[in-house]
Amino acid sequence: MPRDMWGMFRLWSVLILACLVLGVTAPAHAETLYGKARVVDGDTLDVAGRKIRIYGIDAPESKQTCLRDNGQSWPCGQDATAQMRKLATGRVACTGTQADRYGRLIARCEAHGVDLGAQMVAQGYALAYRQYSTAYVSQEKSAMIAKRGIWVGQVETPAHYRAHVNDPQGRCKIKGNISKNGHLYHVPGMASYAATKIDTAKGERWFCTEAEARSAGWVRAK
Repeated sequence: MPRDMWGMFRLWSVLILACLVLGVTAPAHAETLYGKARVVDGDTLDVAGRKIRIYGIDAPESKQTCLRDNGQSWPCGQDATAQMRKLATGRVACTGTQADRYGRLIARCEAHGVDLGAQMVAQGYALAYRQYSTAYVSQEKSAMIAKRGIWVGQVETPAHYRAHVNDPQGRCKIKGNISKNGHLYHVPGMASYAATKIDTAKGERWFCTEAEARSAGWVRAK
C-alpha cells in the first residue's frame, strides 16, 4: 500500500476509534414536510399525512379548562386549538429529526415565515416545555408579564392535567423521580418513598407497575 494511502487509512482508523470511545454518532437525518396543516390541538398538527408534535411547547389539552383572575372557568384547551388554527394557515413547513414515543415527528413548524411554537407561547396559548427545551422561555416570560392567554389567571400545567386524567383515582403508586442521580422510581415501603415528591411539570410521573416504569426508562431506586 502506498505511504499516502496508508497514512489516510491510519487517520480514519484513529477517528473512528475516537468516535466509538466518545460515543459520538452521526446526526439524525432531518425530515421536512410541507403542505396544508390539519390542526389536532394546540401543539399537534397533521402535515402531509404525518402527525407533528410541535417542538419545545406544551399547550393545554383539548378538554382542559383554566381559571381567569375573577375565578371564572374558561376552555383554554379549545382556545389554544383555535389559536393554532389561526396561525397554521396556508403552506406549512415542519422540520424535525426524531419522533416521540407515539410516532409523531417532533418538529419546528413555520407558516408565512412565522415560528408557530414561538407564537403560541408568546401569545399565551402554550407553555415552554422546559423538560425538553428552553427555546421559548423568553416568550413565556413575556406572556406571563403581560398576562396574555392562559396567564390571565390560574393554569394547571398540561403535564399535570394529563397525569390526573390518566389516573384520576390515584391508583398508580410508584413514583418516577428525576434527579441528579437520573430517572429513578420509588415503590411504597421504600425508606425514600415518603420523602420523594413528584412534579409532573418537570417530567416526573406516576407508574402503575415496575415493568411500566422500567419500559419508560426509569431504574429502581436503592
